[in-house]
Amino acid sequence: MKMQAEVIREGELEKRSDSLFQLWKKKLVVLTKDSLSLFPDGHKRAKGKELGFGSILKVDCVERTGKYIYFTIVTKDRKEIDFRCPDQSCWNASITMALIDFQNKRAIQDFKSRQEMEQALEQKLLLREV
Repeated sequence: MKMQAEVIREGELEKRSDSLFQLWKKKLVVLTKDSLSLFPDGHKRAKGKELGFGSILKVDCVERTGKYIYFTIVTKDRKEIDFRCPDQSCWNASITMALIDFQNKRAIQDFKSRQEMEQALEQKLLLREV
């Protein structure tokens, strides 16, 4: 059973559709420390799409107009997903900060793992010498 992650922020974002007309569609968005979940029609009852931070490379292309902030989430497979939010909502900053926090924690875990493996190897080599 999957545990519910702590919600950092919840609200509405607009996502550009992949269709020919590239219409902006409102989505209910739930930001956690590990992912960004998108729900159609503003309801969490429907099946949402989860973008895990492990699959996100960066938040890019920030542009401000008078009314909106436009930004793009780039996935590790180079897919670009375009969003916009009201200028004052700063969703792009919230997502960017959560992504940086996730990436920093992952880097620390990887570093500690490498250190533990190196120490285990050193111990093994020392035991051979004895």
